[in-house]
Amino acid sequence: MRHNGCVSSPNFAGAVDLGAIAAQKDQQRKTDAAVEGAPAGLIIDATAANFQAEVMDRSMTVPVILDLWATWCEPCKQLSPLLEQLAAEYAGRWILAKVDVDAEQQIAAAFQVQSIPSVFAVIGGQVAPLFQGALPESQLRQAIDKVLEIAASQGIDGAVQGEEVSDDVDSELDAGDPRFDAAVDAIDAGDWPAARAAYRKILDESPADSDAAAGLATVDLYERTEGLDPVAALQSASSGEDIDAQLMAADVEALQGNWSACFTRLIDAVRQSAGDDRERARTRTVELFTVAGDDPAVASARTALASALF
Repeated sequence: MRHNGCVSSPNFAGAVDLGAIAAQKDQQRKTDAAVEGAPAGLIIDATAANFQAEVMDRSMTVPVILDLWATWCEPCKQLSPLLEQLAAEYAGRWILAKVDVDAEQQIAAAFQVQSIPSVFAVIGGQVAPLFQGALPESQLRQAIDKVLEIAASQGIDGAVQGEEVSDDVDSELDAGDPRFDAAVDAIDAGDWPAARAAYRKILDESPADSDAAAGLATVDLYERTEGLDPVAALQSASSGEDIDAQLMAADVEALQGNWSACFTRLIDAVRQSAGDDRERARTRTVELFTVAGDDPAVASARTALASALF
């Protein structure tokens, strides 16, 4: 600009950052490409109306990461697309639930949000803060991997299958899956190694097959309790001090379908033990979550296990 015949230095204060705009557009292109082919259900808009079903209930089987954002928030414009890209990249190992704090003030108040973006993890119905502000991709991956590690330690390592394939899966299950025949025949014959091998073959082909995972854990349960006197096993655990006795008694209660007593026993063992004994109790609890499947006792037991561990 020229004043009185002199050229003054240009003032860029408040000028548009063209580099930042280009970076945002590049990130958005990457996000669009990653999300385009991702299964439905990986990224959801959480509201007060669907929060229980879409966030809390689903966190019992798949960890959920909450992104609290707003349209006017500049750091949100950097973080949210990156979270969407990673949600697609992780292919269903976790769910991204986005909360517009302006539209969902009830949720924002419940989480006592002071600044945005604010990111939380929900694992087994338990909410934990992760971070505030925008993180670089490397640190964001570390945070997500830590969430997955904690979730797995509680037996929460399911995966979103995607709505677009659900009809096909349902029809296959209704028709019966012949791959399971060998496992069932082996169980009927009491041939535990053969049954285990049959289920592992299915899992090698379909790692997210929950029926095969449950079958494998059930075979392990059958083998551990073969020839066991259930009355004697329960009596030997009455003192509550011997971890082996507690694990065996829990197996008996599992065979009886008494899941509430089984999980109460195991989680008490987690609380009261340490070191290898504590890890054995935790591992057995997670294994039996798989066997119990959708039993109502599982949801409360997951919450209790999370409390006992952390």
